[in-house]
Amino acid sequence: MRKIRVAGAVVAAALVASAAHAEASAGGRFEWTTKSSEARKLLSELQLRIENFQLGPENLELARKIVAADPGFAMGQYYLSAVSPTPAEAEKEYLKAKEMAKNASDGERRFIEGMYYARVNQGLEFKKCIEPLEALAKDYPGERLVQVILGQLYNGDNQAEKARIAFEKTQAIGPRTARVEAFLAGDDLLHGRYAKARATYRAVEKGLPKGSVPFAIRFGVTFSHLYEGDVDAALDSLRTYLAEYKASRLDQGFPEVFIWNAMARINLENGRLEEAMRDYQKGYESVPGSNLPDDQKQVWLGRLHHGTARTLAKMGKIQEAWAEAETIRKMIEQGGEPAKQYWPAYHYLAGYVKLEAGEVAEALEHLKQADMNNPFDTLLLARAHEKLGHKDEARQAYQRIIDSQWPGIERPLAYPEAKRRLQNL
Repeated sequence: MRKIRVAGAVVAAALVASAAHAEASAGGRFEWTTKSSEARKLLSELQLRIENFQLGPENLELARKIVAADPGFAMGQYYLSAVSPTPAEAEKEYLKAKEMAKNASDGERRFIEGMYYARVNQGLEFKKCIEPLEALAKDYPGERLVQVILGQLYNGDNQAEKARIAFEKTQAIGPRTARVEAFLAGDDLLHGRYAKARATYRAVEKGLPKGSVPFAIRFGVTFSHLYEGDVDAALDSLRTYLAEYKASRLDQGFPEVFIWNAMARINLENGRLEEAMRDYQKGYESVPGSNLPDDQKQVWLGRLHHGTARTLAKMGKIQEAWAEAETIRKMIEQGGEPAKQYWPAYHYLAGYVKLEAGEVAEALEHLKQADMNNPFDTLLLARAHEKLGHKDEARQAYQRIIDSQWPGIERPLAYPEAKRRLQNL
């Protein structure tokens, strides 16, 4: 229950295409199935806003105008789905686009249909989109939209090298944009070029229009500082993003809880426990009155319990922490089939609490059932092995963290310790 699904990023990225798209498929590009010059003009305007990290209600209004200009334009309907403020609305509008795509051009149809698993069920099976989009990229080598989406999907699937190649192809097709340049800076982060990544982010930011909300830049800068151990600078970047997010009214579509939770996580793992607890609580305050569906509100409640448990464990309040962990377990048991995906998160939490309690053998058994693709879960596993004298297993776990291509906050939180411990084992 710890992370936002990558599909959320993919949905946003699905808006990124050439601001001046070719009208025909020359050069291996899609053909837009609309005769409306107004729909084309508005689509280009929306695409340009997304390229400049301009988000919010204005994009929804633009998408509605595209659909009004040509109600039969499948890609216009698809864009409406992608900027819809709630998951339920987004899925409803997407399914309309998918039906309309049956009468669209080959490229449009295959793209819209290929994005199915990223656009339904909150993107839980987004990886299934990769294969159809790879096939589409071969048939339409000059289509920028496909490459930029593949880059995002590869990132979400921890395939950083493939993501880099896709983003470089995106820039080569053109037009070159600040947004994709920011995506490419993520490769510098993975390879330890932190100052270079920050320089890229700064250069990108200078060219952005007023009112931009650059998620990739703010979180990228945060990650770069975490890798270098500068906690205050990392938090400052997120505070800046929080202010931008609220000023642009993005919190009216999706609550700012994910920003607070990121700050809480940083504070927690750096010993700032009172701050961590406040951040988790402050973040959740934005959820009950939001437009999120009830099932998603329940997920964020679970994340509050999860963060509270870890913070209490760090405070030495083991009984209280375990009570929170038991609450998580019961929520999963009572949640039916959809909740089963959260069992690894429970075992991560149980292992976390047991480690803090000094019950290392029990912690290890839980951590073996956590998400071993997640660098921070792997870090806890490595700690447990090391405490139990399993040096070979600990080395292997630490090395997996070093080799990881995980795109989220867990790697910059885990990497510095893994690097130090490997040198000492």
